[in-house]
Amino acid sequence: MPGFKEKVAGIDSRLSPDKSFDVVKRDLIIGGKRSVLYFIDGFIKDEVFEKIMEFLFKIKAEELATIETMEEFSRRFVPYVEVESPKDLDAAVTTVLSGGAMLVIDGIEDQLIVDTRTYPARSISEPDKDRSMRGAKDGFVETLIFNTALIRRRVRDFSLRMEYYQVGSSSKVDVAICFLEGKSSEKTLNILRKRLKEIDIKGVSMTQQALSEMLIPGHIFSPFPRFKFTERPDYASACLLEGRILLIMDNSPAVMILPTSFADFTKEANDYYFTPLTATFVRTIRQIVSLLTVVLTPLFLLFINNPGYIPPWLSFIKLAEEPAIPILAQLLILEFLIDGLRLASLNTPDNLSSSLSIIGGLLLSEFAINAGWFSMECILYMSFVAIAGFSQPSFEMGYAQKFIRIGLLLLTEFFGIYGLVGGIIASLVIMATTKTIDGRNYLYPFIPFNGRDVLKIFIRTKIKE
Repeated sequence: MPGFKEKVAGIDSRLSPDKSFDVVKRDLIIGGKRSVLYFIDGFIKDEVFEKIMEFLFKIKAEELATIETMEEFSRRFVPYVEVESPKDLDAAVTTVLSGGAMLVIDGIEDQLIVDTRTYPARSISEPDKDRSMRGAKDGFVETLIFNTALIRRRVRDFSLRMEYYQVGSSSKVDVAICFLEGKSSEKTLNILRKRLKEIDIKGVSMTQQALSEMLIPGHIFSPFPRFKFTERPDYASACLLEGRILLIMDNSPAVMILPTSFADFTKEANDYYFTPLTATFVRTIRQIVSLLTVVLTPLFLLFINNPGYIPPWLSFIKLAEEPAIPILAQLLILEFLIDGLRLASLNTPDNLSSSLSIIGGLLLSEFAINAGWFSMECILYMSFVAIAGFSQPSFEMGYAQKFIRIGLLLLTEFFGIYGLVGGIIASLVIMATTKTIDGRNYLYPFIPFNGRDVLKIFIRTKIKE
């Protein structure tokens, strides 16, 4: 076992308090023995630690003489709940970097970690994207412990479990697996635990996407997301009660829901706040609108290129005049322009984004029509597609639908109706060959077929739990 000086030197070499101003090293005398306290400035609760220091300074030398381990020291002299005495020095230093405070005392084995951490956090408010008309108005934030508390508040079940992991050799991001023991799939849990332990990546501090790609490798060219994200604790809790598993990551307000199949993207939080009849109607509208966002413009292109396919009752979709730019080019340009306007609105100050987006869209469309660049029909259908796309609360699935739509446009232009049908079949094949984290088919409950779960996609049944 290293001596006091060697231990302090080892900690100094890891934390480098002389090179980082926010790493605080405080030399103390506790019970007549040399002691050193390490913490990160801005992470500890000053008022709480001030009380702890009062108790530490009142310890007498004769009281400390018989203490051999930090575990015994904490039981007798530390009047605080969240304390531990890890034997692994590297793990203790990592806890300091995460916000804990570490105390080392000469002659006492191991080190003491006092968890008085507090993180800068924004207020808990409803997420901008995933809103609910009648539901709760709180949402997840970037602090892991706040998010677990929001779930605990809603699910007061003896079987609720929160398992802790650290991911990333540099970032060491805190990750928690949240599940109901006995209800969640043990197979999925074991796969998730194994893959989290095997992840070898330097850092995942910027995004959960890096973590998701490590959990389910392969299929990098598939547009379909295999995780569903939510910023709503009420929806996450509802999924938890259905037997799903939540993956909560520090520094991210979005919680992963898994396993996730295509059918899960047909549901949202509002389904749980309406009567079964109303929720079924809303869900049906959402599914029809989502389908139209994929096939509307390819069908329009097919009919324009093949006027003989147009039935008499759809004769109004014919172009009033010959377009100056090919229809395919118009639709593709509008696809990119809509995304360009969306990106521009993200970088526009909040007090200007709404007005500039509306004015920009109106002016661009009006001038484009008057200049003869675009036909009114193309702008009309693409406007519907752009607005209807917001019925899908998942960004990832929204872009998957966009990529399918662009692919169908290209296939329809070059191969006509055979290209449209072939593109739809190819999309279904890609989904059928995509697997969730537990190996289940992405098209479940259609493949393998489960009639009861298929019915739940279209009909919101009575909540039983």
